[in-house]
Amino acid sequence: MSVELFAGVLVNDYEAALGWYERLFGSPPTLIPNDTEAVWELAEHRYVYIEHRPGRGGHALHTVFVDDLDARVEGITDRGLKPANRETYANGVRKITYHDPDGNEIGFGGAPAQL
Repeated sequence: MSVELFAGVLVNDYEAALGWYERLFGSPPTLIPNDTEAVWELAEHRYVYIEHRPGRGGHALHTVFVDDLDARVEGITDRGLKPANRETYANGVRKITYHDPDGNEIGFGGAPAQL
């Protein structure tokens, strides 16, 4: 059975969100299906999309686990975004959290740091 994931993020200001997510993901959207949505393919069959829904933005909570968390965070920082939070769990797994202009939370998780 094939599974595709589309994780949605509702935003109040589409243009502001579009620029912010381009910096977060490091590229323009993979596709723009209409004038209120933009979609990024993070990996095969795994997508994050923003959708303009005034008054409903700010409640998303997504975490993407990546192979090289340090490189991902460095790239995001180079594009001008700063993390809102950094956590390390008891098992060493790390999570770096960003908040978009509406307050939606997008986190990136990674394996324990190599010492």
